[in-house]
Amino acid sequence: MTASTDVGQEVAPLGAAARFGLLIGPLLSMIDSSIVNVAVPDIAKELKAALDGVQWVVSGYLLALGVALALTAYLAKRFGTLRIYTVSMVLFVVASSLCAVAPTIGVLIAARGLQGFVGAPLVPLALSILLGKGGMSGGKVPVSAALVLFLAPALGPTLGGLLVGAGGWRWIFLVNVPVGVVGLLLQIWMPRQLGAPADRETRFDPIGFVLLAVGLTAALLGATEGSSHGWDSSASSLPLGAGLLLLVAYVRWARRRDHPAVDITLLRHRESALAVVLQVLCSVVAFGTVFLVPVFTESVQGHSAVDTGLALLPQGIVMGLGTYAGQKISGHVPLRVLVVFGFAVLAASSLFLMFLEQDTPLWVIALMLSGRAIAIGFVTTPLLVAMLAPLPERQLADGNTLFNITQRLGGSLGVSILGSLVAGATLSDVVGSFHLVGAVLVVIAVIAGAIALFLGNAGHRGAAVSTVAE
Repeated sequence: MTASTDVGQEVAPLGAAARFGLLIGPLLSMIDSSIVNVAVPDIAKELKAALDGVQWVVSGYLLALGVALALTAYLAKRFGTLRIYTVSMVLFVVASSLCAVAPTIGVLIAARGLQGFVGAPLVPLALSILLGKGGMSGGKVPVSAALVLFLAPALGPTLGGLLVGAGGWRWIFLVNVPVGVVGLLLQIWMPRQLGAPADRETRFDPIGFVLLAVGLTAALLGATEGSSHGWDSSASSLPLGAGLLLLVAYVRWARRRDHPAVDITLLRHRESALAVVLQVLCSVVAFGTVFLVPVFTESVQGHSAVDTGLALLPQGIVMGLGTYAGQKISGHVPLRVLVVFGFAVLAASSLFLMFLEQDTPLWVIALMLSGRAIAIGFVTTPLLVAMLAPLPERQLADGNTLFNITQRLGGSLGVSILGSLVAGATLSDVVGSFHLVGAVLVVIAVIAGAIALFLGNAGHRGAAVSTVAE
């Protein structure tokens, strides 16, 4: 039975309990991409490993995630969105348990690779379910999902510091087990017909998978090595260059295939291609900052992890408000105007980074981050909805996977590029390095705003179009 036979089938609406349970998977997956950073010294000490070896606990997760993203769309279409999400969630809990009890650094690196691989589908498939039949009506991004997508990476290092201080590094993995089990139990209230059904006619694309998986892995590796070894080093430039070339090769390959690993036919449309470019630029600015601000507040200003966490918390709330406001306004304001305005506010709020000093009050930093958060809410959700609104149910996994890939690549490049500007600076120079970061972010936001001027005005109507229209 193919997916087409299920078109028009009635699906019970998704209740609040099931909806929040569905968001636990993406929350854990995104937090775990950054939570380990603060535990590297403790892991090295207990497992008697070199720091450069322990770094693979961080890098291995991201690289395995890149490989699995190349498989996500195929698995969802072949076996059904909800089934793959549930299996991924179960395996993520198991992999987290293995990380928590790892006796050696080799076992920990292997378990982290498994954790990244099985956790990769959680974000795109949860969004596909939320935006599909029985999920959130109207093809709109839930405010709760926006909180997860941006607050989780920001709070990862803070939560990691609290857990390491309270019980040791193993707790950053062990905490996933009870939380993940709760997420699975909440699926009891989830209608079984949610998400795209299995389509047995879907064919696996081995060449496309290899191009996409190796390309993503190499690009993420190059971006990760760029901040630690420098962008002119062979450890960074060679994998990054090779990865980007392979991704270009995949685009050319996928355009000629009936069943590519990830369907990129939406990029044939000018609006969708512009949306992807703008999302990459937005991710560079957004994720680069949320990773660097805790470095400034804790290492330069001497604030505790708890204080930093409190300063980061308001941006998540404001992000939700910005998402809600952006979706309300999108029905009345052209997409071009909304996105350009968002990037203008993003540029203005980034100016505050150019005036940061060692004695800048924490509440001022929280205010700056909140301004950026509302701007990102105005940019990201309209772009995401514009990409996904015209897609039928069976293509939502492709659209969300592509969105997640651009977010991950843009975020990784942003963290690495901006991190390299700060890395190695002495305490007397690090404040000036953050001023330079602020200037770079302003320039990127201004360039993105200029590109957004080429968006059409009709795109805003997509926010009101159901994503399940066939």
